[in-house]
Order: sequence, then structure tokens, then C-alpha cells
Amino acid sequence: MSIRHGLLALLERGPRYGSQLRTEFESRTGSTWPLNVGQVYTTLSRLERDGMVEQDGEDDAGHALYSITEDGRTELRSWFETPVDRSNPPRDELAIKLAMAVGAPGVDIRAVIQSQRSHTLKAMQDYTRLKAQALADEPADRDEVAWLLVVEQLIFQAEAEARWLDHCESRLVRLATAAATEPSTGSASGTAKRPGAARTAGTRPRIRR
Repeated sequence: MSIRHGLLALLERGPRYGSQLRTEFESRTGSTWPLNVGQVYTTLSRLERDGMVEQDGEDDAGHALYSITEDGRTELRSWFETPVDRSNPPRDELAIKLAMAVGAPGVDIRAVIQSQRSHTLKAMQDYTRLKAQALADEPADRDEVAWLLVVEQLIFQAEAEARWLDHCESRLVRLATAAATEPSTGSASGTAKRPGAARTAGTRPRIRR
């Protein structure tokens, strides 16, 4: 998530001060990714250093205001126009957990999957209730529309995770069945061949470290 670009987008609507930006950011995203004021001012300082925002006096209450610069608008337009990079995915704790659980002694990986599935489905139900509440009245402004888009993304993400967990469980069942029926003599050379051992390096997506 790009906090800096989110703040630039809010500043394009006019000068803002730090806690105002935090409130508007959380309102736009439904507090899905809460910020603290320290994060906001640290980001503003970096944006100011990079020439993307500038201080713009004070409001009547004495709050220091920030405005977006032309360089900031150029950066914001570039962000909107550039697809989010999916070729270098971030670490996913669930994927790492299941990868480590496979073959780990004393770990019932199906129980791990079932526990996660229950949690994911409950989260999906909670998000669906939030969506229903948002749709009870027609979204009245862009902040409400923005929050609706965010909560729908969370629903789709939870649905995809639940389907992936079903797939993981089915694959484990198939592998267990295949292992139970596999001859124990191994290959002609006397060494059992590990499935996928002939796969060449460099064919998997690179994971962000």
C-alpha cells in the first residue's frame, strides 16, 4: 500500500494538515489500513524533501497546511496510470505456513487448513455484512463509494483464499493416495524420483524479500 500516493491524492483536492489527512485517508478506506499521525507527518516530510508537497501556511486554528506541487501531480498521475506490479509478490504468511507445514513432523496440515478456512469464511461473512450495511442506503458521496470498493475487494480476496485452501486440501488428498499406491522399489537406478525434480530453476515467480 502506498501511503505517499494516497496522501498526494488527498492533497490534490486542496491544502490539508496532518491529522486531517489521516482522518480523510481512513474515511476513504474504511479504516482498513489505519494510520497514525506520526506516519502521516513522516511521509509528508519525505514528500516535501522530494519536492512533491510544500508547506502552505496555516489554517485559522494554527495547523500547518501542505499543498501538492506540480512534481507531486506528475507523480500522482504516473501512479494512477501504472499497473500495480504483481511480478514480485510480497510474502504471504499463510502460503509460507502451509509450505512449511508440508512434511513437518507432528503437524496435521489438514487441521491447519480447516482452521484457516473457518477463519477466512468468518472474515468473508463479516465483510459481506459491512457491504450490506453500505448498500442499505445508496452511497451518498465518493468516500462511501471508495469504502464500498475496498470492502468488495476484501470479499473477493477472502473468496479466493477459501477456494485456494480447498484446492490445497484436495491436492494433499491426491498426493497421499498416490503415495499409498506407489511401488516402494523406486526407479530403475534404485532411487525414488521426487515429483517435479526435473523442473528447472528459474521457472517460479521471484518472491519479494
